[in-house]
Amino acid sequence: MKCPRCGRRIVSNEKFCPVCGYLLQSQVSQGSWKDAEDPQPNYGTYRWQDESQAGSFHFDKDGRGQGRGYSWEIRSPGSFALAVITLQPGFSICAEAGAMVSMSSNVELYSQMRGGLVGALKRVVGGETAFVSTFTAHGGVGEVTLAPGAPGDIVGIEMRNQRFTVQSSSYLASDVELQVDTKFGGLKSFLSGEGLFVLEISGTGLLLISSFGGIYRKVLAPGEKYVVDTGHLVAWESHIPYQLRRAARSFFRNFLSGEGLVAEFTGPGEILIQTRNLAAFAGLLKPFFPSQSGG
Repeated sequence: MKCPRCGRRIVSNEKFCPVCGYLLQSQVSQGSWKDAEDPQPNYGTYRWQDESQAGSFHFDKDGRGQGRGYSWEIRSPGSFALAVITLQPGFSICAEAGAMVSMSSNVELYSQMRGGLVGALKRVVGGETAFVSTFTAHGGVGEVTLAPGAPGDIVGIEMRNQRFTVQSSSYLASDVELQVDTKFGGLKSFLSGEGLFVLEISGTGLLLISSFGGIYRKVLAPGEKYVVDTGHLVAWESHIPYQLRRAARSFFRNFLSGEGLVAEFTGPGEILIQTRNLAAFAGLLKPFFPSQSGG
């Protein structure tokens, strides 16, 4: 049996393609689907308006869900979203260092260098902090609230044995069982302004990502090519090939357009795009700040 979306050969009893996440055995009933096989689901409750159009990034439409010993909810979705995590006693959640807004007094914060010294060095060179925060509830139910540094939305993605590539600035938090590794993006990543490293996240569980602005989802058909400004990239399926080039084929036209490098992806797969560019926004604000010569 082959996946009708990416063509990978899979076993017949699989529900989802392990590469692209395509739903193989439809559970859709009257436009919605709910995880009903397990009366006590481990990874949360999924609700979709139309599973066939959901793509590989499985968003919880109601902005809330459950995981291994925790529940989560997105409050004030939009420009100033806040992630609220409720932890059962003895359970933990991982988050980017500095993302905490508040927490219960019985929640213990522990910071460590994920991936050892080498992993920490890669994170620092990639523009991240060297440490990852782990929040654990002790003696009772605890609450942790998280938010990104820049205005923007937060979305919860229920990963199902999948692998995604995420811009380091977009990672907010994740299930402790997910594997979060810092990968070398190569010279093309550095030249595009993304930094030398990106995050490769794999496994099953909750992934919280943030964006500057809202998130636009683009699903590519096999062989379909699509161009995205590198400053607007949030995440994409790790198997999607891409190359960097100028926005316009001519150097002169590219200069006049004001655009820099863009990433050209080739489907199949799904890409998450943020509606605003933080670097462009900073450029707009620059004239309003006093220069050193002007005092």
